Amino acid sequence: MTYFDQVTEAAAFLRERIRGNLGDQVPRIGIVLGSGLGAAADAIADPAIIPYAEIPHFPQSTVEGHSGRIVAGLLGGAPCVIMQGRVHFYEGYSPSQVTFPLRVLGALGLRAVVLTNAAGGIQDGYRIGQLVAVADHINLMGFNPLNGPNEPRFAFQPNAGLRFFDMTEAYSKRLRSLAKAAAEAEGFSLEEGVYLAVPGPSFETPAEIRAFRSLGATLVGMSTVPETIVARHMGLEVLGISCVTNLAAGLSAKLLSHQEVFEAGRQVEHRLARLLERLIPQIAAVLEPKP
Repeated sequence: MTYFDQVTEAAAFLRERIRGNLGDQVPRIGIVLGSGLGAAADAIADPAIIPYAEIPHFPQSTVEGHSGRIVAGLLGGAPCVIMQGRVHFYEGYSPSQVTFPLRVLGALGLRAVVLTNAAGGIQDGYRIGQLVAVADHINLMGFNPLNGPNEPRFAFQPNAGLRFFDMTEAYSKRLRSLAKAAAEAEGFSLEEGVYLAVPGPSFETPAEIRAFRSLGATLVGMSTVPETIVARHMGLEVLGISCVTNLAAGLSAKLLSHQEVFEAGRQVEHRLARLLERLIPQIAAVLEPKP
């Protein structure tokens, strides 16, 4: 069975499992929740919950703070599919396995994804628990998930599935504008930043952070970028939201730990949930085809 066939089988399985909860409503938006940021899934009305272990060919989350399940239903009245947890390259998965879930979301017919993550803050002035919209990224993971033969059948949207495609606007400007407005309505400001991705799993050294700052990065993490590349290959719009869960190495006297990242995520996950509950119906509205 080819990789494309595996994606198609997994998508067909999910489509059947969520049909009973959504009826004729077709989800157009997917959300990926990062470390400690799972509360948005609790706001789903009448959810269909499918553990990753039940989905054909789906990789399994092994990191604390990643529940490892699909939650589908209505968020703010709009149908959406939430991934409560992701898998990472450092867990031993290949790039194609890391991005397999995003391929499945594309095959479901989604047109946009919201990718959230826990990130180290590089820019001066960032606060623990601050939410930042990703405006661009720098890929230092050492791979591109599209290496190898191109599969044009992943063109789930027009002008997609290309061998070489533009990444000038990897993160949608119009979705960022909607997110900023929604954040203001929730009483806080959503700044924009540049996310730099490293393979992990060790945290970065102070010298690396100084180098990353010189490259223009304001955030650092171990995910999101492969998902963004694959989403754009399929023609999906991407909104990235980072939660600053720690100050990067050398910017604080504290030693870094995953527990700190997890706890910081838990403290801000309800703010993120409220933001998404307000934002998702607005995104759904702009994704609807014009009559």
